[in-house]
Amino acid sequence: MQDQPGRMWYALDVEIGLDAREAVEYALMEAGALGTELHEQAAATASVTAYFPSLPDREQVRAALHEALRIYGLPSSAVPDMRLREIENQDWLAEWKKSWQPVEVGRFIVAPPWSEIAPVADRIVIRIEPGMAFGTGTHETTRLCLKAITRFFRGGSLLDVGTGSGILAIAAAKAFPGSSIAACDIDAEAIAIAVENARLNEVASQISFRTGSLEEATPSADCVCANLTADVISSLLPELVNASCGRLVLSGILDSQVDAIVDGLHNLGVSGNLITMQEGEWVALVV
Repeated sequence: MQDQPGRMWYALDVEIGLDAREAVEYALMEAGALGTELHEQAAATASVTAYFPSLPDREQVRAALHEALRIYGLPSSAVPDMRLREIENQDWLAEWKKSWQPVEVGRFIVAPPWSEIAPVADRIVIRIEPGMAFGTGTHETTRLCLKAITRFFRGGSLLDVGTGSGILAIAAAKAFPGSSIAACDIDAEAIAIAVENARLNEVASQISFRTGSLEEATPSADCVCANLTADVISSLLPELVNASCGRLVLSGILDSQVDAIVDGLHNLGVSGNLITMQEGEWVALVV
């Protein structure tokens, strides 16, 4: 995406408590922001500025914020106010790009297209263009999935459910070029972004992308990755278990939600080793 001289952008300033930063930034990106910026203030408060290329729907933003706060177990009072303003093009996107540094996760280095990275032995570089799809490799849930792929996937077939930016499918395709990789997402725009990211990484021909969710006819895979939210995972758990004929990676789960997911697995008759991977308050379960 290129900035256009003279064009107008929309900035949404959201007042928050610092403990709500992660939830708010996630919600704003889900609502269509192309980037966010944090401004810390006194007394554990801050504001997050989100930049939009067109006038955002305030009700849609409020709904996304409400859902994110619910997922993170935070009260709605954690976001007391938000303010919308117009800003002239100040090349803010270029400035924001400077702050996004490559992230090393397992054998993968996740980087934006514009960064220069010297070749590193035994490391795989994944280029992800930022956009409205979630998954630039910086969030704990994505990092946990990448670590799980590094640790448990040895090639074969992989299904990425809720692919977002396509990062997990791309990682598997680049690590094991002969593998059969499929990815789905209910958001058609996310799929379009994922396809572009796959082309950017020269693996588009290796990945089958589609808009939708799991279906009865979905072929099983040696490894199934579902980086979603706990409530969505719970609703899809029977389908996820049926789709996996090897490893099942469940991510997007807060540590307070783990017991409910484990109970759901036990109710489906899933037994055996259950591996827990954790970063901060986020947990991935590997079945």
